[in-house]
Amino acid sequence: MRDSTVNSIKIPAAVWNHEESRQILKSRNISALFKLAAKHAGASQVRIGVATGLSQPRVSAIMRGEAGPITDLNLFERIASGLGLPDHARMLLGLAPLDTASPTGDLDDAHVEQRAELVSHLDAAAAIDSTLIMILGTETNSLRLLDRRLGGAAIADKMRAQISQIERAHTHVVRPNLRAPLAHLLAEAASLAGWQAINTLALNDAWNHYEKAKAAAAEADDPSVLAYVSGEQAYVLVELGRPAEATELLRHLRATFDSRVPARLRTWLAAAEAEAAAVLGDELTCRRALDAAVRSLPDGDVDQDMGYLSINAHHLARWRGNCLVRFGDPTVAEDLRSAIAGMDGTYNRAESVARCDLGHALLAAGDPAAAQPHIYRARQLATMTGTRRQRRRIDELALAVNRALGLPSAP
Repeated sequence: MRDSTVNSIKIPAAVWNHEESRQILKSRNISALFKLAAKHAGASQVRIGVATGLSQPRVSAIMRGEAGPITDLNLFERIASGLGLPDHARMLLGLAPLDTASPTGDLDDAHVEQRAELVSHLDAAAAIDSTLIMILGTETNSLRLLDRRLGGAAIADKMRAQISQIERAHTHVVRPNLRAPLAHLLAEAASLAGWQAINTLALNDAWNHYEKAKAAAAEADDPSVLAYVSGEQAYVLVELGRPAEATELLRHLRATFDSRVPARLRTWLAAAEAEAAAVLGDELTCRRALDAAVRSLPDGDVDQDMGYLSINAHHLARWRGNCLVRFGDPTVAEDLRSAIAGMDGTYNRAESVARCDLGHALLAAGDPAAAQPHIYRARQLATMTGTRRQRRRIDELALAVNRALGLPSAP
């Protein structure tokens, strides 16, 4: 094949990325291809002929669509070489790339675009400082409060935008002193998204959110947030009907992190293990874990450096009731009443769980009439927060209450 690189026509690289050009190449429309050369490189028919080894009359006939179909592979090669097609354009025309070491071909324009995009992201990340990180943390806390009151569905778009913003910043920030706090924020935000996904029973999404959260927590080198997000991931196993694995995971987390995390988190991990054990039906493990949770519970409602974790005496009473109602413990109704009375009106999803548990306890005690208003309120709160996970349990309990009262079976 003759070397036509000296005579080749220089068509701007961006032209080959246009969809119109791609279709011309795929369909091997040589008439349109020559017209591209004329339009974008100002090439005359004579110039095209010199570059491709064709006579001017032949070029003219091809451009008018009067030359008939072209099937000669050697001619395609001459045309591609003469018009200076980059490798990705050659491949669309059905020809092998010249740079065989690069199977994706010569993507100079795409490389330029990638470089520009990366530089843009790095420049944007260079503007990040401790003040912006503080703002992102405040926004995540606000989303957490909204989630408690309204549920994940009401803030889904805001949640996705927040994670995307934090993740983009974390991916492109260069300064080491900023990466760790951004990783911490990403772990918290991804964990919140995971919990929201659990409550809508989007369990695969939840699992993936927690994997992202764990990776970020590990980079942040924060044992507390790593233990917390790993513990929350155990609830995915519970919802999948694998409480034994969840219990084992939480037991391992307690053994690994108990001496490395604050007392409030130790309380949370123990209570979470108790809940998984209760679902498993292991009353002994459940009660031992609850006792451990009580022993480690500190004063107050939250620790300043763990805003993602709220657990106090009222929350723990709710948790105890949720666990022991499964074993018919007659003391749980009082625990649950105390827990509900101590709620401040911002934990709507948690209150829904507590009222459902109280309804369960009252039904088990033979008082379905007393259970009914709690079931009704639990349903209202579950609807408000969009928790499919809780609605399923409420509906089952409502059917049992109605049967006990001799009412129609509709919940």
